[in-house]
This record gives sequence, structure tokens and C-alpha cells, in this order.
Amino acid sequence: MPARPNRLVLVLGTETGIGKTWTAAAILRELVDGGTRAVARKPVQSFAPEVAEAAGTDAHVLGRAGGEEPEDVCPRHRWYEAALAPPMAAAVLGRPAFSVDDLVTELAWPADTAVGLVETVGGPRSPIATDGDSVDLCTALSPDSVVLVADAGLGAINAVRLSVEVLLTGCAPVVVILNRWEATDVQRRNRDWLHRDGYQVATSVADVAARITHRRA
Repeated sequence: MPARPNRLVLVLGTETGIGKTWTAAAILRELVDGGTRAVARKPVQSFAPEVAEAAGTDAHVLGRAGGEEPEDVCPRHRWYEAALAPPMAAAVLGRPAFSVDDLVTELAWPADTAVGLVETVGGPRSPIATDGDSVDLCTALSPDSVVLVADAGLGAINAVRLSVEVLLTGCAPVVVILNRWEATDVQRRNRDWLHRDGYQVATSVADVAARITHRRA
């Protein structure tokens, strides 16, 4: 991977629709506003055309947060206009198959990048290429840290445990951010239980940004 950032961070969710892209964008803005040269990359994206037309793709969201063009975030040939896992979308659209190695090789970073965020698709075991999923991408990238986005409500403990279990087979230390945090009784109990189990748990993007850069929140 050419011009690797000083610190490489993988961002993934416990499942699809967990708010991963919006969380990654918020973390990116927090880093940039704090004076850190940070950019985001999404190696591949698939989407429903009508949704993209209304709100933009994930690359648009991340690009706005980091002051880049969508094509800088995700190479244009890795945009698949079908609401399926990317390798499935490629097949449906009649486009060539691609590998995890292809995605890794295509990553490009500005030379002065201090923190690079790489956002995956779906959950840890969601297919991201013909020959692998987000865990395989994590292993290939060997990031310095992983941010796992999880819903803060019911089901959080099971989702986090299952996700971290597969990530620990070959990835970096995991920071869990409980998304949609409102400090309800259930959410606080989930946070405390995960803390008790030894997980690194954050409830704000400011906390995550501080952990990434080793600054005090």
C-alpha cells in the first residue's frame, strides 16, 4: 500500500445500517477540526441509485467531511449501483470480479496524511470482494487500530462480542463506539457491561478521536 498514513484506522460496523458512514464522517471532522491532517477512504461502495441521488453516496458524505472529492474517497470504477454486497453488485451489473488485494493496492493517500480512516461495508463478515470480507481487508491492511460502530441499545453486547471475536483473529486493538447514544438506562448498562468485560468503549466521536491520536478527550 503506497504512502501509508502515519496512523491507519479501520472503521466498520457490527452490521449494515448501523450508522457507520455518518460516524466515520463525524470522527473525521473531529480530527480535522482539532488540527490533524486526516482523510477517509472507502475502497468500494454499492448503493441504491435512488438513495444516492437523494442524499449522495458514502463517498460523498466522507468527502464533505474531509474536504475531498467523492472520487478521492472511492475510485469511480469501484462505485456499484446496486443495493447488494459489492462483489454481488458487480456480478449483477456485469462488471469484472475484484479481490481484496485489488482494493488494498488501489488505496491512495496524500503524502502528509497523519490519520487515514478506511471505511468498510456492512459487518465484519459482509463480503467486500470476491475472495474476502471486512475481516480479510483488516488483516491485509494491518491497521493501527479498529473502530467498531455498534448500536447503543438492546442487542449491543451480543453484536459487539461476536464482532470483536472475529476481529481479534488478525486485526489491531478495537475501540467500540456506541452509536445513537442518549444515556438511557439500557444504554448505560450496556456500556458498563462491556467495560466490565474489558472492551474499550466510547460514547462520543470526541472520545474516539482522542483515542486514535492518543490525546486526552
